[in-house]
Amino acid sequence: MGTYILKRILQMIPLLLLISLVIYGLTALQPGDPVDQLTFGNTNITPEDIARLKAAYGLDQPWYTRYLFWLGQAVRGDLGYSQDFNIPATEFVFQQRMPNTLLLTVPALVLSTLIAVPLGIFSAIRQYSLPDYLLTFLSFLAFSAPVFWVGAMALYLFAIFLPNVTGGAVSLPPGGLGGDVPADAGWWAVALDKLKYLILPLSILMLREIAVTTRFMRASMLEVMNQDFIRTARAKGLPARRVLYKHALRNALVPILTIMGLSIPGLFGGAVITETVFSWPGMGKAILDALVSKDFNVVMVSLMLLSILTVVFQLLTDLAYAAVDPRIRYS
Repeated sequence: MGTYILKRILQMIPLLLLISLVIYGLTALQPGDPVDQLTFGNTNITPEDIARLKAAYGLDQPWYTRYLFWLGQAVRGDLGYSQDFNIPATEFVFQQRMPNTLLLTVPALVLSTLIAVPLGIFSAIRQYSLPDYLLTFLSFLAFSAPVFWVGAMALYLFAIFLPNVTGGAVSLPPGGLGGDVPADAGWWAVALDKLKYLILPLSILMLREIAVTTRFMRASMLEVMNQDFIRTARAKGLPARRVLYKHALRNALVPILTIMGLSIPGLFGGAVITETVFSWPGMGKAILDALVSKDFNVVMVSLMLLSILTVVFQLLTDLAYAAVDPRIRYS
């Protein structure tokens, strides 16, 4: 096990270097640069001033030269400053945006898994019944509906239509992260205030995760329940509940672990649209804003963090296989 983990960690290093090269290259090849963004529309700045600024920031060098300089600084722990906020990019991402994203994505992952796994099992053991058809229809509907459209409809329903119809009795805020009560109002009042702002983006983020996990759980359960060892267990006269939850469920969870392992970094990326629609100040919105404003250091820190999360959680997922399937060994 230890050798396997060490080998996987060593494989991550060249992979992450390649990812950083691709991200930096694609980001640098965008039209314009931070100096263009800074001086756009300013008639007092001459072309000579612009050339001096680009030379000062190293923007007159080819992108691969700048990448090598960035990599050398990154190895020494310096990932640059955010030009928009004038603070270290790591401080902006880790202290100002990541907590908000975790507040949104961790409950979304936990709650959607707790809801989707039982729904997938229920749908599988009642294959081709009316509830199975209904769950299949709702899953495909939730999976195929664009997130921005569902978010816009939820905003209209809960922030405009229902408040007007009910006189404000049923109303949810259209966006933001709370702040309607003072910070010294007590933790319970502050928590309720944040929860009010969290309900809509959390629900929209969970919708697609529940649909995907339910479909995978149903397919995995059906595949396992048709295996020979399940037929043998039934032929021995074991109770149906024991066959289902002890023999079938454990094996069916292997593909679900893969989905969950890939969902965690995917939730950060998938939250870009949700955070933008609901003006949620998290990492997804920070990446989009940084790309628009050419804040390259924030883009690099954010996307490299997502890349590291992807490879780390993929390793943890592979290790978790051995816990649910005793046939898997890493020795």
